[in-house]
Amino acid sequence: MIGTGKRRAILIGCCDALIVVFSSLVSIGLRFNFETVPPEYMEQVLHCFPVDIVIAIVVLKIFRLYNRVWTYASMEESMSILKSTICIETIFVLYRYFFQIPMPRSYYIFDSVLLFLLFLTLRFGRRIQKQVLLKRPEDKSRRRTLLVGGGSAASILINETQKFSQSPRNIICIVDDNVNKKGKYLKNVPIVGTREDIPSLVKKYVIDEIIIAIPSAQAEEIQAILDICHETAVKVKILPAIATGFTESLSDLVREVRYEDLLGRAAVEVNQAGIGSFLESKTVLVTGGGGSIGSELCRQIVQYHPRRLIIFDIYENNAYEIQMELRRHNLDIDLVTLIGSVRDYERLDKMFQQYRPQIIYHAAAHKHVPLMEDSPNEAIKNNCMGTLNLAKLADRYQAENFTLISTDKAVRPTNVMGATKRICEMIIQSFDKKSENTRYAAVRFGNVLGSNGSVIPLFLKQIEDGGPVTVTHRDITRFFMTIPEAVSLVLQASLFAKGGEIFVLDMGKPVKIYEMAENLIRMKGYKPHEDIMIQITGLRPGEKLYEELLMDEEGLTKTANEKIFVGHPIKMDEMKFFEQLEALIERSKTNDDKVQEELARVCTTYRCPEE
Repeated sequence: MIGTGKRRAILIGCCDALIVVFSSLVSIGLRFNFETVPPEYMEQVLHCFPVDIVIAIVVLKIFRLYNRVWTYASMEESMSILKSTICIETIFVLYRYFFQIPMPRSYYIFDSVLLFLLFLTLRFGRRIQKQVLLKRPEDKSRRRTLLVGGGSAASILINETQKFSQSPRNIICIVDDNVNKKGKYLKNVPIVGTREDIPSLVKKYVIDEIIIAIPSAQAEEIQAILDICHETAVKVKILPAIATGFTESLSDLVREVRYEDLLGRAAVEVNQAGIGSFLESKTVLVTGGGGSIGSELCRQIVQYHPRRLIIFDIYENNAYEIQMELRRHNLDIDLVTLIGSVRDYERLDKMFQQYRPQIIYHAAAHKHVPLMEDSPNEAIKNNCMGTLNLAKLADRYQAENFTLISTDKAVRPTNVMGATKRICEMIIQSFDKKSENTRYAAVRFGNVLGSNGSVIPLFLKQIEDGGPVTVTHRDITRFFMTIPEAVSLVLQASLFAKGGEIFVLDMGKPVKIYEMAENLIRMKGYKPHEDIMIQITGLRPGEKLYEELLMDEEGLTKTANEKIFVGHPIKMDEMKFFEQLEALIERSKTNDDKVQEELARVCTTYRCPEE
């Protein structure tokens, strides 16, 4: 039985034979303006048909024009048809000359042109039929799309859109920053300007959707393009960097803009090999292991094959969730999940005595600024006393490394939470000086995108509820990072730590919260101030307009990672500090409403809201 491929080749071969006959007859007709053709020439044409057909089919076969997939044919196949046509016509001329078969010279020119065009039409006919002859009328339900970027990714997206009738979008035009491309076409789609023209082009072409089709673009460039796109009211989507490894089916990779894209900087990279050797076969303790940072710490730590991972958390639901997740994906891990408070020294002591953790990540803390303003004693008990308990036990049980999770709010704090975290930094820096067993360090970063209680989930919930989105001040700014970045910094810091450092991440430019609210509203397909309102509520107690990451007196030193810097310890009287700290903790246990006065004596950079 003849296969489908062979049947198709035979059919094309028969068509080629007819093309040879047709081209020869038309060419001699053209030579004499389709008037009376001299009998001697017509006789020669008819006698040469069998030989011409054999020559043409043999040459086309040699050039492999019977076993190609013409659905995806390109310029390469066109050149093969041209070369084979030239070869065929050359053989026609030579054998006629050799056998003294006279023909008009213009006959060969007409014949070669006709053969090329007809061979090309036969093989590209299906594509021409789809793209030109049977071009679909515009479907009103398809989204009119503008592409940003006129490179290979855009070419593939256009191909897929034109190829599949069920595509949800109709690509209308392209913008590209290469001004030389303006006025040209990519797959029949016009390149009509640069990124600066996007707002006017959206109006001109009635665009419903913008796709940023530059998968190789850096985060800063994506942010700049998003800023321009957000001047329009249309939805923006993005082709992520992962698409650089693909050559087709990019339509499935086009995704919504995520809030991570609004950071406008590249992600922090860490020394994976160094962290692996640091954590492998060690007993690792993560306090607050069920929280946003703590749980991501646990996820990343298990990838480095510790001997045992201990999750310690006061909130059982969170601890249970991360425990089940880790066991589901890491069946062979030695995982211990303990419920308890870092305030409880005896509970911690028993845990240290039993498991002897070598690496400690201290993420347990009260962190909500407004809540801690109303409950300052709880912030002191949990943050200050909890850190002091752990620092003592780490030294007593000779842990190798202790890393504190701190915050930019510890820099010249204006709220209770920031002041207590600054005291936590002072505790670990003081213990590093006197401990002969343990290296202590702190990691200080800004707001974490998507963490429990952070501004992004709040805004998204408010948008989902129809608004308004509440912002405390129009000019308030914050540094932002993703949860994986925060954890990468923590792991890298513990590797870099020699003792007493405060590690700081270069997080790029601070982000205006008001602008972020507007961008999130647009990201969800709404118009800010029309569909979703933004309400200014006023600064909350203890809240700053601008956050800092480093005090001037701490200095700044580079590390092996260009995104991570080190602030060095500030000189202080450790004996006096610990006396004042003990007094502060004791006073917090009495639930004194005026405990901020004692807090300011211990953390001298703290300024109460009244001040």
